Amino acid sequence: MIDLKSSIRSIPNFPIEHITFRDITTLMQDPDAFREANDRFYERYKDQKIDKVVGIDARGFVFAAVLAYRLNIGFVPVRKKGKLPFKTISEKYTLEYGNAEVEIHADAIKKGERVVVIDDLIATGGTIGAAVNLVERLGGEVVGCAFVIELVELKGREYIKKQKVFSLVEFEGE
Repeated sequence: MIDLKSSIRSIPNFPIEHITFRDITTLMQDPDAFREANDRFYERYKDQKIDKVVGIDARGFVFAAVLAYRLNIGFVPVRKKGKLPFKTISEKYTLEYGNAEVEIHADAIKKGERVVVIDDLIATGGTIGAAVNLVERLGGEVVGCAFVIELVELKGREYIKKQKVFSLVEFEGE
């Protein structure tokens, strides 16, 4: 098994002072690490009767799309406000260094569909919380939230307490 943590670059003071950005582009550039990460997501969800995979803008798209392809199911993007071309619903939230709003197409999830939501990272939980709320507002059932990276010290899991969380790599105040 590949050590995925060692394939992630840490960039101090980005995008603002006192934030360490965890850059997964290095993981994605390494074919063995990228395959390992995607294989772990697939192994986790292959037997859970998932109907759709929701990916969060932008790096969550990469892993969610691969999982949807491998499961032979639909991929649904959750995008930053103003980026989707059809009727949408939106959700505002607070993140580690500001405020934001995301949206989903109003017809993307059907009532009762089982959904996994994937993002590259969970920090404070605001982004994933907003995405979960969007899926549930459309009648979907979130069966799991998955991340490449979890920043444990920021306690993002607390924001989505009722969800099953799966993280490939954890960072604790490093």
